[in-house]
Amino acid sequence: MTIGIPAQKIFLMLSITFISMQSICAQVASPVAPTTPIPTQTDTLKKKRSVASTAALYSTILPGLGQAYNKKYWKIPIVYGVIAIPVSLFRYNSNWYKKTREAFTIRSTNDTANFNKIDPQLVPLSNESLRLYRNEFRKNMDFSVLGILVAWGLNIVDATVDGHLRGFDISDEVTLKLDPHFSAPTGQWGLKAAFQLNFSNKHKMHIGR
Repeated sequence: MTIGIPAQKIFLMLSITFISMQSICAQVASPVAPTTPIPTQTDTLKKKRSVASTAALYSTILPGLGQAYNKKYWKIPIVYGVIAIPVSLFRYNSNWYKKTREAFTIRSTNDTANFNKIDPQLVPLSNESLRLYRNEFRKNMDFSVLGILVAWGLNIVDATVDGHLRGFDISDEVTLKLDPHFSAPTGQWGLKAAFQLNFSNKHKMHIGR
């Protein structure tokens, strides 16, 4: 799909705004003293991996703990909400699996002494229907367990990604300058924005307007 020129401009402006906000937040949250040595790329990478691995370990032990470590407290209810869905399905299917299994066993063995233990909703069903329902609930239990594992894994992945982003600092690579600008032809004041992205010490990209 080809993006038109207006869409490209909007995307570029949104990207610049987002990166600038991240840069400002990074500068305010963690100011660097002039005498502080600039960390090397290797040290920064090790720090990111350390934070990410710790967050992943915490979320593996207890869902939401990695999000709390990353200070993403608002994600904790979402994590438990997602995990609660397959857990609820597992409990539901497990309950009915036990009922249908018991009913099928009583019916198939003609255990008349325990007919009163069959759930009233299962009494009208035939033996074959009970067997099919039993197998279906058993299969759904297995899928519910798989859903729990997937939800737990997504919780770990989310904590790991946030851990990497937590150690991501773009304050030295991104600068944004806003200067008042007077236009002589129109006689009006405006705001001039200059955005600079440093890929390395030798290569810089400058965007100004």
